[in-house]
Amino acid sequence: MDLSTRYLGLQLRSPLVVSAGPLSREVANVRQMEDAGAGAVVLFSLFEEEIRHEALELDHYLNVGTDSFTEAQDFFPEPEAYALGPDRYLEHVRQLKRAVGIPIIASLNGSTLGGWTEYGRRLEEAGADALELNLYRVSADASVSGAQIERLHVDILAEVKKHVHIPVAVKLGPYFSSMAHMARQLDGAGANALVLFNRFYQPDIDLERLEVVPDLVLSTPAALRLPLRWIAILYGQVQADLAATSGIHGAAEVAKVLLAGGTVAMMCSALLQRGIGRLSTVLAELDAWLTAREYESLEQVRGSMSQRRYGNPTAFERANYLKALTAFTA
Repeated sequence: MDLSTRYLGLQLRSPLVVSAGPLSREVANVRQMEDAGAGAVVLFSLFEEEIRHEALELDHYLNVGTDSFTEAQDFFPEPEAYALGPDRYLEHVRQLKRAVGIPIIASLNGSTLGGWTEYGRRLEEAGADALELNLYRVSADASVSGAQIERLHVDILAEVKKHVHIPVAVKLGPYFSSMAHMARQLDGAGANALVLFNRFYQPDIDLERLEVVPDLVLSTPAALRLPLRWIAILYGQVQADLAATSGIHGAAEVAKVLLAGGTVAMMCSALLQRGIGRLSTVLAELDAWLTAREYESLEQVRGSMSQRRYGNPTAFERANYLKALTAFTA
């Protein structure tokens, strides 16, 4: 069975992509992902705050004490003194490109329009095959309109596209009043792929210490429902590739993503729970499912149950709402 596909203009040997997460911090893990059949790997995110921190630290090291001695400008610290997170991230990309043959997709996580977008160029120079922009923003300011937030997303993408020549994917959340319109705006601004959806990690309250605490909850297969619905709706409405992330735990979820119109299915939680070897198991099960139904390639599957191709296109909209409620039995 031919499981190859094209994502972000890159030829992938399989539709399974490892999404951004802690496992990609180790070169040995990424080698194992390649051996297990991953089509590509999205690295853990480099955060806008980390890049800003590096700039502030560098400014401090280069300027501290220069108002005391004119000769101080001749005593800059060695580069190692201020080689912080972002520089190590670049070196990690270089190491991975030497270690594996599958595409390496760097991840930039930010929420504002600024100089951090220029870092995409440095990632490209380090060898990244593509960029994934993780646009994570909680809009808590009541004076900022939805239209302003949408404009910011588009402007960030446009700014990054000015600085790089490699493909750019946009990973975004589902909280837009018109998701289809937002997707089309990003598509028009040059997004090569849309990754649906970013999971906003919700804080919790510690009742003993009366503190707000972070609480990371791994996904379950049920989390796929939301991206699945929107991939099925957006398929054929945008030129960008469509990727599903969150809730991909087995071959059944991958098959659903392909049927809805997705190009790739991204896994993270399942690998954290069951190990990197889970990739090879899922691929074997997907191959068996496709073979049993006499498919010869993924192209025959992709989009065959999208909104535009399914016999009842309203199934992805409001029509099934009442049906789902009335059909439930305890």
